[in-house]
Amino acid sequence: MSSANSLSVEELGSAAQRERRKRILDATIDLASQGGFDAVQMRAVAERADVALGTLYRYFPSKIHLLVSALSRELERAELVLRDRPAVGDTPAERVINILKRTSRGMQGDSHLTEALTRSFMFADASVAQEIHGVGMILTRMMTRAMHPGREEFTEDDVAIARVLGDVWLSALVAWVTGRNTAEQTARHIEVAVNLLLRER
Repeated sequence: MSSANSLSVEELGSAAQRERRKRILDATIDLASQGGFDAVQMRAVAERADVALGTLYRYFPSKIHLLVSALSRELERAELVLRDRPAVGDTPAERVINILKRTSRGMQGDSHLTEALTRSFMFADASVAQEIHGVGMILTRMMTRAMHPGREEFTEDDVAIARVLGDVWLSALVAWVTGRNTAEQTARHIEVAVNLLLRER
């Protein structure tokens, strides 16, 4: 696997480059929705996105870079939805459970896509650290904002708890994707973890 990083939106200088990156991720998500992890092949993505294969590799050095970046974009979209429809609940735990259940239901609604994105996260190694970090940052923002609506600054404990909850959520998705847990068991696992970590908050 390549040690290079994917090109982020911020690193792309022109509108045409940003549009090309968007087309690549759109193509990736379309292919993953149709056939899961195995359906996402670099050549197929390049053809569907109407870019040269070499161009695709400049944007995303490997299939894993590509899929983890797609996961990041899907979570960004979920984050935008949550800004318009904030978490409901009287306590931090209730609000975090609410957003995680909503996000989980959204992903479980497209099982092929979720399988592809989750497996890419499972298979990622150190070369994908930048992309993995991006996913973690989005999840941390979602959790901390649900814990403390309207607040812009958070304590170290808040951030640490949010990171652990993000890890628990991703682990629960892995268990669902691999058939170890049902959707109901996944939701219960998440709920127990949130209540334990946020019991006193």
